[in-house]
Amino acid sequence: MASLKFTLWNAEWFNELFTGSPPVFRADTDKGYMTKQLIGDRIRDLRGVINDVDSDVWVIVEGPNQSSELQLFFDRPDVIGDWECVVQPAGAQSVSLAVRTDTGKFSATPIDWFSIDGSPEANTLKSATNEFRMDTDNDGLDEVHKFERRPLYASINLADGKSFRVLGLHLKSKGVFQSLEWSKWWSKSDGNRKKIVAQCHQIRTHFLNDYLTNSATKDIPLIVCGDINDGPGFDTSEMKIMASGVERLMGSIWHPELCLGNAMFDTLSDRHKKELNFTSLYTASFKDPIFNNSYRRSWIDHILYSRAPQNWVSNAEILINMSSGNPIYKDFPKSSDHFPVTCTVSTDNFV
Repeated sequence: MASLKFTLWNAEWFNELFTGSPPVFRADTDKGYMTKQLIGDRIRDLRGVINDVDSDVWVIVEGPNQSSELQLFFDRPDVIGDWECVVQPAGAQSVSLAVRTDTGKFSATPIDWFSIDGSPEANTLKSATNEFRMDTDNDGLDEVHKFERRPLYASINLADGKSFRVLGLHLKSKGVFQSLEWSKWWSKSDGNRKKIVAQCHQIRTHFLNDYLTNSATKDIPLIVCGDINDGPGFDTSEMKIMASGVERLMGSIWHPELCLGNAMFDTLSDRHKKELNFTSLYTASFKDPIFNNSYRRSWIDHILYSRAPQNWVSNAEILINMSSGNPIYKDFPKSSDHFPVTCTVSTDNFV
């Protein structure tokens, strides 16, 4: 069985490691402009996670804004393996892709990157992620929405001539990062949920439905992954609009043949699947200012996949602990505030 290890990770402000054009690393003693951590410590711990996980394919969220920057990092002698990297430029938090090329698993051209800025294969995706209007709260008024970060879209090409595609997303953050009067806080929070739902609905109705039915693409396996900034079910704000972003993205119950699988849901026990009990799944934790800065857990990073062929995505895991057995925040405390999500991609049944 041909199999690959595939990992999604929000690496938290990767962009702050670099400066200049062509890029160079900032000084080890500089501090990140967002994380406020020493650049040398961040490089050490980001590299430590990547080496420890030992994945064939990485989709990195909050990546740098140039392919040359990500390539500079993966070309470091202390990063194990040889890599090819691409970034879909979207400012300081772009979505990026790295494929390990020295294992014999991939073709001489391991990545075909469908840049939204000019690739014909990305025309539908570009149209879907242009500014759009949608009435998210059924009040008869269309709101104007945009994607803060354009998705990454690419084909991963295997040594045996088979391929699958990846759509990497980073959708609107739910975070409210400023002090606001209580009613304004709720208004801001509700607005963020509307944006997430609108972005998920737009990707689903204007790209995924076409991809999964178009004769040119429907038989090409597809992974849709990223920091969706949403989990299953309704939070308090989503109850007002009666919509869940990630569930919109996965698909409609009225078209089950077009629904995407969720790799982490597949790992739940039969009982928890039946009860829709997701409490064991979380990819980030944060201090909640409403509840005296107590830590809350969120499942917001997802690996979704098309249903054909069967059983091609399996063995998903949220990597809370590293190979040492220690939590990631102990072994590599300056790496990220998100946990990596990994799965196995099995290619035997690919066309």
